[in-house]
Amino acid sequence: MKITTYKSNPKTTAEIVDLVNFCQNIEAGLGITMAEQYDLFEIENHYQKIGGQFWTAIEDDKVVGTISLLPLNSDTAVLKKFFTYPDFRGEPEYLGKKLYEEFIEFAKEHNFKTIVLDSPGSQKRAHHFYRNQGFKEVTEDELTVSWSYPHSNSKFFQLDLK
Repeated sequence: MKITTYKSNPKTTAEIVDLVNFCQNIEAGLGITMAEQYDLFEIENHYQKIGGQFWTAIEDDKVVGTISLLPLNSDTAVLKKFFTYPDFRGEPEYLGKKLYEEFIEFAKEHNFKTIVLDSPGSQKRAHHFYRNQGFKEVTEDELTVSWSYPHSNSKFFQLDLK
């Protein structure tokens, strides 16, 4: 298993789209279109060129996981596009934990103080993971920043890195 930062490549982009579509729509039944997630087709501009990052986990030359950091300002970033195929969740792979460790190391190295995220209300396993990492559930009104997210029934989480 190799975790690496995104490098523009049509095959990699296609595999990222396949992963996201599988996790959101086939597995979770959320009905989120790829058109609502144009950032997947502009990863360099949407994440990397503004001080964020996008990671892919590669196994046997195939994308099997992703996570990204989208800066909102110099203090706050959004955890986005956190997906893994089911075979890589939990034991023995713990891919989600490995991706998250890359993410949090980058966030700390770049002096972000707060991480926020949105997660569809039905994704209890994800919510459990976030809470275990120290995230606190907050209401949308409690957030001091805003960003675009594709699911209307989202829960919001915040982590203070101070």
